[in-house]
Amino acid sequence: MSATRPRTLFDKIWDSHVVERLPDGTCILYIDRHLLHEVTSPQAFEGLRLAGRRLRRPDLTIAVADHNIPTVGSRIPADIKEDDSRIQVQTLEKNVVEFGVPYIPILDVRQGIVHIIGPELGLSLPGTTLVCGDSHTSTHGALGSLAFGIGTSEVEHVMATQTLLQRPAKNMQIEVTGTLGFGCSAKDVVLAIIGKITTAGGTGHVIEYTGDTIRALDMAGRMTVSNMTIEAGARAGLIAPDQVTFDYVKGRDFAPKGAAWDQAVAYWKTLPSDPGAHYDTKVSMTTAEIAPMVTWGTTPGAVVPVTGVVPNPADEPDEGKRAQLQRMCEYMGVTPGRS
Repeated sequence: MSATRPRTLFDKIWDSHVVERLPDGTCILYIDRHLLHEVTSPQAFEGLRLAGRRLRRPDLTIAVADHNIPTVGSRIPADIKEDDSRIQVQTLEKNVVEFGVPYIPILDVRQGIVHIIGPELGLSLPGTTLVCGDSHTSTHGALGSLAFGIGTSEVEHVMATQTLLQRPAKNMQIEVTGTLGFGCSAKDVVLAIIGKITTAGGTGHVIEYTGDTIRALDMAGRMTVSNMTIEAGARAGLIAPDQVTFDYVKGRDFAPKGAAWDQAVAYWKTLPSDPGAHYDTKVSMTTAEIAPMVTWGTTPGAVVPVTGVVPNPADEPDEGKRAQLQRMCEYMGVTPGRS
């Protein structure tokens, strides 16, 4: 591979984490950070137990319960009323002790949604690979981390080896330019994107979001865009790190400190895509195409501007899609042609 070939942000992170390339193109990819929660980890822990294995790198793993935490009533695990939820949380708490996995307890002030504790604690860092047994792991891409969801068998594989078998994805660039209008936010940006490319538009790709509209978003807005990448069918979403990223990460619990911070920032500044880097697919939008967006159906692709109308299924030539649109209208109780 030529060292001078212009590379995308995805290419740079991928290339620096490949342990071995197999003859069929599949790669053994090193994983920098593994986030666990109570829903997709029990079977993985049991697989390790049955095989007599330990975690390869418990220090690069962190667990938090988030899917089964009650919104009302006691948050003490033993007091959770729903049997399945209580069992999953208690099982996680037993497993992390047995396997020596760092754990954020439910009553800890740091406890939260698994995709939020990563950025908040400085666990999600630019240029790293990060996985979790949850599809919206793409959220961490807001910080320039190649982050994606994995299945339960893959969770066990990462636990045992700190690697993952993966085929490289295609590169997609989605460039958004201009200043957002009144009432528009990151949510409207990403819904407009999905409305344009459809919920299957990113299939087989990792999306890199570029353009001054994306750069103007704060980290919360960038996380919103990256989180919704999975709803466009893509494997992951990325936003190149910049000063907004550095300011957000600096000083957080697990972020580099002192001289290590300066070294990290120097490396992070090399990550943005090189001029002339190849993208397999390019999509361009301006903020003139983005208004406050409303989803009228049961998928993020069923979206129209707040000034628009619900589409008429009868106008769809494809029989399958026409039937789907009709079912959504009936389920949502909306009338075609009405705003």
